[in-house]
Amino acid sequence: MLYSHIPGSFLGQLAAVTLLAGALFNPAAMAGGMPVLRVQLDRIVAPVSPVFSGMMTEEINHSYDGGLYGELLQNRVFKDDAQNAVHWSLVQSPGSEAQMALDPVQGLNAELATSLRLEVAQASDANLVGVANDGYWGIPVIPATDYRASFYAKAAPGYTGSVRVAIQSADGTAVYASADAGPVRGEWQKYSVTLTTPANRAPTAGARFVLLLDRPGTVWFDLVSFFPPTWKDRPNGNRVDLMQKLADMRPRFLRFPGGNFLEGSSIATRFPWRQTLGDLTRRPGHPGCWGYRASDGLGFLEFLEWAEDLNAEPVLAVYAGYSLPPKNEVVKPGPDLAPFVADALDEIEYVTGDTNTLWGACRAADGHPAPFKLRYVEIGNEDWFDPSGSYDARFAQFYDAIKARYPKLQCISTVGNEQPAGKRVHSRIPDLVDEHYYRSAQNFEEEGPAHFDRYDRNGPKIFVGEWAAYEDIAPWLPPSAQLPPTPTFKAALGDAAWLTAMERNSDIILMQCYAPMLVNVNPGGRQWRPDLIGYNALNSYGSPSYYVLKMFNENRGDMVVKTALEPATALNYSVTKATTSGQVYIKLVNAGETPLPVQIQVAGVKHVDSTGTCEVLQSDKLDAGNSIAEPDKLVPVSGTLSGLGKRFTQTLAPHSVTILELQTR
Repeated sequence: MLYSHIPGSFLGQLAAVTLLAGALFNPAAMAGGMPVLRVQLDRIVAPVSPVFSGMMTEEINHSYDGGLYGELLQNRVFKDDAQNAVHWSLVQSPGSEAQMALDPVQGLNAELATSLRLEVAQASDANLVGVANDGYWGIPVIPATDYRASFYAKAAPGYTGSVRVAIQSADGTAVYASADAGPVRGEWQKYSVTLTTPANRAPTAGARFVLLLDRPGTVWFDLVSFFPPTWKDRPNGNRVDLMQKLADMRPRFLRFPGGNFLEGSSIATRFPWRQTLGDLTRRPGHPGCWGYRASDGLGFLEFLEWAEDLNAEPVLAVYAGYSLPPKNEVVKPGPDLAPFVADALDEIEYVTGDTNTLWGACRAADGHPAPFKLRYVEIGNEDWFDPSGSYDARFAQFYDAIKARYPKLQCISTVGNEQPAGKRVHSRIPDLVDEHYYRSAQNFEEEGPAHFDRYDRNGPKIFVGEWAAYEDIAPWLPPSAQLPPTPTFKAALGDAAWLTAMERNSDIILMQCYAPMLVNVNPGGRQWRPDLIGYNALNSYGSPSYYVLKMFNENRGDMVVKTALEPATALNYSVTKATTSGQVYIKLVNAGETPLPVQIQVAGVKHVDSTGTCEVLQSDKLDAGNSIAEPDKLVPVSGTLSGLGKRFTQTLAPHSVTILELQTR
């Protein structure tokens, strides 16, 4: 996913303040030649795609496990390490004696073949013994909250005890909640309890989850799970605060399962969509490609439901026979590739098929009888890295098979105009090509206005499937690891500039999505930066770039209108209108260090209301950003404007992103 071809306070306190647009006129700046933005509302450049702004997702930075996916326990099926029960520890008190170990023989089933064996030599009600899980950098405890715990357990013959489930402080001195799960039998059985935290407990991320025994004997555990409340109360659902942040962005599509996570580090470790279906007892998980194992609790159906919960379309990426460097494993086009093509067709049928189809019936059995809407399928990911040059033949094989069965599906090539292989001619013309841009903020600000001008307007549409501005140090260079996980305001200005460029070119850019979207900010949780949303076990925050995207998504018309800026100046902008309501959205990015007055001239409409609204994201310090400690340090501020009309002047704060909303008739 995240490799890149590299081509080479002012208005910040607007809240509750009425602004007189004409009063912001700066005579000195005018004498030096004020830029004029001419807006021609009766001349349409292009419609804005209904799916213009979306989200890209993959398992990186603990985006799923330890992130969006609600599960609080790490290594719940004891597969993260073949030798040791990592993230599990033995809990003993004075007078108790026990040992724990992985058991590769006494597994729950063939998929979950390893269990955790707890052998207790001495214990009592006063001297409990057990095992604890430390979660993902701690177990979060929120007061007055119901948590759902479940696990599978069985006991050796003669054992008559029960299992007590508890949330404790990390040192075991405080108990936040506990419950008795009942007696353990000689055969595998599922146990479920609800733990309710008291209202007088302060929130903390420094807790642990514990399973306790009160007598000697041997007990095996498998698939131990612990969930907080989830979005829409889904039993295997997502974290509420992160889903709310995503929903607030109003995405129109979700691209999944995402980049490198789709390809895997080898053919054998590609995303195994079939193994992520059905009951959790049938999901063994698989090796991820960013240094940790994926539980696949957030599986294929959960991806689709995630999109559904956000009222977003799924954009499905299918494995196309190429896996990541350094191995660069490739499936030879032709007969060798045929099983992978068939697998992709089955995957599409799972998404779209009626219940009278094999995979549509499987989806219904999994709990979702209704088919999902699917219009776009991406064939592979970043296949310009394939040194064999086989992508054209592989793409053609997938394209022909998909179009034969699903002629209305739009096929996306992973090789766009900007990649080295993009200059090659496709033997099958893609409906869209996917281009990825990880560039400096300065590059986005300077090149953005003209970047897409050279594109063939009659060629395939563009899907900017991954993009992000970095400040100065490229993400793939080692010093980047020393920077904050989320972007500073400097990068946010670059992101805003790039967004204006993409929006102005909506005649060819159909979709775009920032990447990566999520990052666990704990030490060891991150593999890439900058990232849009940061979090730890307890809290989350949006970066300045998050608010840029949110501002743009909340203020987007359905038509791009004709504009001209005279003279040329360091101003990035775009203008759209809502044809039904008559609202006009003018987006202006001043990356400079001084205030910038801009005269705005509106034509092609009878009337412009004298009042409007203004939303500004601004910072005097380019290296400022948001964090867990200061989640709202940089957020947009809204205000009202007066003195508007067909001609008015707006002075832009230095280092600012400004959106003006005008009402026309």
